[in-house]
Amino acid sequence: MAGARKPVVEVRRSARRRRTVSAYRDGERVVVLIPNQFSRAEESEWVDKMLARLAARDQRSQRSDEELVTRARYLAARYLPEFGSITIPSSIRWVSNQNGRWGSCTPSDRSIRISDKVKDVPGWVADYVVLHELAHLVVPGHNARFWELVGRYPRTERARGYLEGVAAAQVG
Repeated sequence: MAGARKPVVEVRRSARRRRTVSAYRDGERVVVLIPNQFSRAEESEWVDKMLARLAARDQRSQRSDEELVTRARYLAARYLPEFGSITIPSSIRWVSNQNGRWGSCTPSDRSIRISDKVKDVPGWVADYVVLHELAHLVVPGHNARFWELVGRYPRTERARGYLEGVAAAQVG
């Protein structure tokens, strides 16, 4: 991106921090938390990595409803092909009012809502959430047939574990 300004970065070193590095935005600046023992070269390397991660997260948060529709159609065709138009929702959109769920589906009107919190997860996890809701268009409940359909997605267990970890971190 020509002309893009590099953000102001504040590096905070911690004697208690041993291996982990984290970063967050604080207004116009980025705060990077690193272990005290990191060399200047390691600091520079990690600042670059964390700026790239924040940029990727920002890009994901720009996901639109149109992209969600496109992704849902792809996932339905790829993992639920024998159901044809049954797995095409009447609507699928991002919503900000789901605090306890990643997504929801109303099979009777074929509508799907995906929590805007899913915008912040990796794409493969978001794909799992969308496919989970698409499977509800075929099987409304969470019975064995439903989980067989969802299990066609090769990263189902990893995605479920990722989401469980995020949920546990929010509670704790």
